[in-house]
Amino acid sequence: EARQQINGYILNYNNSVRPHHYNGGLTPEESENRYHFYCKTVVNIT
Repeated sequence: EARQQINGYILNYNNSVRPHHYNGGLTPEESENRYHFYCKTVVNIT
C-alpha cells in the first residue's frame, strides 16, 4: 500500500503539478511535452 501511495504521489503531483528548478520552473511532465514537441518540429524542418 505504501508503494502505491508513493507512486501515486510521484506520478500525480510531483511530475504533473510541482514545478522543478532544474526544468526552468516547469513540471517534469510539461518539460517532457515540450521536448517531444521540439523534436517533432526539428524532424519536420529537416
